[in-house]
Amino acid sequence: MPELPEVETVVRDLRPQLTGRRIESIQLSGESAAQLRVIRYPKPAQLVERLVGRTIQTVERRGKYIVRPLEDPEKRFVVHLGMTGHLRVWEPEETPVKHTHFRAVLDSGAELRYDDARQFGRLLVGTQDEMIAARAFPARLGPEPIHGDLTEAGFGALIRARRRPVKSALLDQSFLAGVGNIYADEACFRAGIRPSRWTHRLTARERRGLYSAIQEVLENSIAARGSSIIDYVDAFGSRGSNQERLLVYGRAGEPCLTCGTPLRGTRLAGRGTVYCRKCQR
Repeated sequence: MPELPEVETVVRDLRPQLTGRRIESIQLSGESAAQLRVIRYPKPAQLVERLVGRTIQTVERRGKYIVRPLEDPEKRFVVHLGMTGHLRVWEPEETPVKHTHFRAVLDSGAELRYDDARQFGRLLVGTQDEMIAARAFPARLGPEPIHGDLTEAGFGALIRARRRPVKSALLDQSFLAGVGNIYADEACFRAGIRPSRWTHRLTARERRGLYSAIQEVLENSIAARGSSIIDYVDAFGSRGSNQERLLVYGRAGEPCLTCGTPLRGTRLAGRGTVYCRKCQR
């Protein structure tokens, strides 16, 4: 599933292509356009009505969500990519790829298209309160871990207030917005902390180290345009390169790149987890 660095990459790619563009028309497709699972709020016909003729003000990110404010007060066009979703701007003569469910013709003549083989993603249009009431958008998202939204002191206070495994906390989007399985494993490794350690038992030095490691793995991945695991591509259809730099994620049984000890794989917080029993304490 695309995490913060992948979504941030897509947002930066789309912003210059979509900012100030008006949506002229929309085409929905699938088994039954009236029952597309990717359209979570409102109903497909209402979603089309709310978007056609509207201008996209800019393209932003909140956690793992792509957020496009419209000129209507407080209304947002929100996309979550799920596991296999792709959001790209295409030329009108380009043949849609398989599983293209949403096509919006822009006033530039280009088309904004969303494809999603498994339909675990979601498209939403409305105010934040509407989307929360419909349980289509989380009622609470934690602070952003990059761009200065979360200070070291703030992170320390948040993590001291919890009594749960470190990885479980990092995956909780109400605790920290945007971190997922890939970067939780990578941050724990860089900080030298086992993912199963309890948050309230971390020392001040360990809290500082984990805060820095989260920042480092996220910023490095953004610089590498994300990790192309499964089928992630950016908004131009190109793969990122950060998967080539991952130190533990997906490497269970392989030697630790620091000490050579075989990396251990387990399950934690319902997710596959990889760590080094020697480098992480």
